[in-house]
Amino acid sequence: MWRRTLPALLLVALAFGCSLAPRYTRPELPSPEAWRDSIATPDTTIAETPWWELLGDEKLKELVEIALTENQDLKIAVERIEEARARYGFAKGDFYPHVDAGAAGGQLQASQGSLFHLPEGGALETHLYALEASASWELDFFGRVRNASAAEKAKMLAADQGRRAVVISLVADVGQAYVELRDLDRQLEIARQTLESRREYLDLARVRFEGGVTPEGDMRQAESEYQRIRIIIFELEKLISQKENQLSVLLGRMPASIARGRTVDALPVPPQIPAGLPSSLLDRRPDLREAEHQLIAANARIGEAKALLFPRISLTGSFGYASTEMDEFFVGANQSWNFLGQLLQPLFHGGQNRRRVQVTESQQRQAVYSYESTVIRAMREVEDALVSYHKAGEQRTAQQARVEAERRVLDLAESRYRGGVAPYLEVLDAQRSLFSAEIDEAETMRNHVVSLIQIYKALGGGWPQAAAPPAGSESGK
Repeated sequence: MWRRTLPALLLVALAFGCSLAPRYTRPELPSPEAWRDSIATPDTTIAETPWWELLGDEKLKELVEIALTENQDLKIAVERIEEARARYGFAKGDFYPHVDAGAAGGQLQASQGSLFHLPEGGALETHLYALEASASWELDFFGRVRNASAAEKAKMLAADQGRRAVVISLVADVGQAYVELRDLDRQLEIARQTLESRREYLDLARVRFEGGVTPEGDMRQAESEYQRIRIIIFELEKLISQKENQLSVLLGRMPASIARGRTVDALPVPPQIPAGLPSSLLDRRPDLREAEHQLIAANARIGEAKALLFPRISLTGSFGYASTEMDEFFVGANQSWNFLGQLLQPLFHGGQNRRRVQVTESQQRQAVYSYESTVIRAMREVEDALVSYHKAGEQRTAQQARVEAERRVLDLAESRYRGGVAPYLEVLDAQRSLFSAEIDEAETMRNHVVSLIQIYKALGGGWPQAAAPPAGSESGK
């Protein structure tokens, strides 16, 4: 009868076992109803569409796909998930009985004076064989095993969110490096066109000087300006090579040249950004979800530590055979078995068990503060990205108007110089101003596109995903 009812009683006891972990609730933080610099409708968000598809650059799309396949940091993040999954499986193993088997065989020899109390001059020499199976099972009455398993599950889920954070950061870094590369290409193009213009003016100044029309100073100024643009070209060529090397590393490859697609001024950007509600950020950004899973794990660790203050109840049993004769090994008389229940109550450990609880409680509070800090930083990143995007768009429009004005100034200065009513210095100033304006315009175009990428990164976007509460809160049940 007891053989049938004992397992049922154990299952009932386990089912009603308590957990000493605090019940988990997500920390409440004040959240604004809308972004400060957003003109978006509250029910839409750009984070649901991959930004590289919005830019429509096939070469950039290829680079992103390569990075997602070959980047070493992403591979490390994937392996961290595998490690966390294995740790979770290891912790779950304590839910089940541990079963072991052992065998022994050998020769036993004893002489007078040994424990066998042999007669004077007597000796014992025999063989001994043993085979045994044993099992032990800790009954999780106070939730130690359950909370340890819940903590490892939360760690596993945090590792998965960490991988997603690496993915979002990686594709943003690839996109930003590519846009910066195309900006440098544009600046180099402007510099080379400017160099050709400076060469023409140098030839003109030399002819006018040799003809006695202008002084030597005009020619020397034209020559100095020509060499200045050459120096800028050399610097841009260096920066382009270094940017290609940076992008190659992000792709997980040796430094090499990078294929180009659209120019920086041809990359489309939307005039308005629907960023969605601030509250949705908590369920979208992987770093916030990772921080919350870490908090859930710390919460469960408290229950695991508290359980060590209470008795640990376990069942052990063994069954086997032992004999001095191999041919009589499985005879009933050589059979042995035992079944024991064990209770271990900590009494005095120098305060270690209570200190362990205090450690986990402090770690849980640290995790709360870390989560709150992560949320606040995330809100700031979105706000910064939104205002950067809006102001970059305004700057881009203003820079275009500035370039047009500088071109007109240069046309007038050239006309006055060729007519002999203005010194070359006036032309030189206009040339420098136009070159500076064109470079600034290219940088503003770059900043506009980069700020769009940063908005996607700040919003945790790139792939559609359903907002769901983090799994793992069962530690508080």
